[in-house]
Amino acid sequence: MKSLVLIDGHAILHRAYHAFPLTLTTRKGEIVNAVYGFTSMLLNVLDNLKPDYLAVAFDLPYPTFRHHEFIGYQAHRPESDKEFRDQIKRVYEVVKALNVPIFTKRGFEADDVIGTLSKQASKKKNVEIIIVTGDKDIMQLVDKRVKVYTPQRGFTQAKIFGPQKVKEHLGISPDKIIDFKGLVGDPSDNYPGVLGVGPKTAATLLNEYKTLEAVYKNIDKIKPLLAEKLKTGKENALLSQKLATIIRNVSVKLNLKECQVHDYDHQKIERLFEELEFKSLIKKLPGQKKEEEKKQKEKEDKNKQMQLV
Repeated sequence: MKSLVLIDGHAILHRAYHAFPLTLTTRKGEIVNAVYGFTSMLLNVLDNLKPDYLAVAFDLPYPTFRHHEFIGYQAHRPESDKEFRDQIKRVYEVVKALNVPIFTKRGFEADDVIGTLSKQASKKKNVEIIIVTGDKDIMQLVDKRVKVYTPQRGFTQAKIFGPQKVKEHLGISPDKIIDFKGLVGDPSDNYPGVLGVGPKTAATLLNEYKTLEAVYKNIDKIKPLLAEKLKTGKENALLSQKLATIIRNVSVKLNLKECQVHDYDHQKIERLFEELEFKSLIKKLPGQKKEEEKKQKEKEDKNKQMQLV
C-alpha cells in the first residue's frame, strides 16, 4: 500500500500558534511561533510517516455554506489574532518551497476539502490515507482505509486513530460522530444540539439505535423525560447533524502524480529557513544529509582543482 498524507493546514497552524510562545521571533522582530510549530510538524510527518503522496488543505478567509445555513455558526469566536494571520503567508511559503500542493475552496472548510480528497483517494485500491489534524470532527472520515494522525504536546509525538481507537477514545464508532454531534451540539462551533442531552446519553442512544434518525423513529421506546427533550430539540438536532457533516463532493480534484513527494530546491528552502531563523530545522529537511555530502564533495573537488593549479 502507498500512503497519501493530507494535512489540515489551519488546524495544525492554530495548534502550533497556541503551543509555542509569541516570544519566538526573528532578530528583526517577526513573530514566527506558528510557522515554526507547523514546519516542525511537517518535517516530522515526512520523517515518521514517509508518505508517497502529500498535500495540505487550508481554510479561506470567507464565510462557508455553514455560515449561510446557520447564522450563529462560529459566531462567538473572536477574530484571529493579527499575530496569527500574519504568519499564514509564511506557512504557504514553506509548503510551496517543499513542492507540496495546496488545496482550498471558497465556501468550504479545509475539512470538506480533505473529505473530498480522501474519498477520491479511497477509490484507488493501493492507497491508504492518513489525515494530520488536531480537529476531532474529522474522525468521522476514519474507516479501514483512512486514519487520523494527531500531533501531541510539543509536536514531537502523535497518536494514530483507526476505527477501533476512535471508538475507544469517543465511545462511538466513526460513522456515528455526526449523529452524536447532532445530539450534543458543538460549543466550539456554536451549534446547539438537543438541550439537556450530554455525551454519555448521546452515546448510549446511538449505541442502541445506531443513527439519529432511528432514535427519533423509536422515540416512544425512550423514557418520557428524555423523549420530551428530544422532541423539543429535534429541529436543532437535525440542523447540528447537517452542520457537523463533512462534505465529500467539493469541486477539487486529486491528482496523485502532482502530490507525489519529490525533491525540491534545497538552496531555496535553506534561504527561507535562514530568513526565519529556523537553523535547527535545516538538518531535519528530507534528503539534507545527502545534500550536505554533495556540498562537501563539491568543496573537496574544488580544493583539489586549486591545488593542481
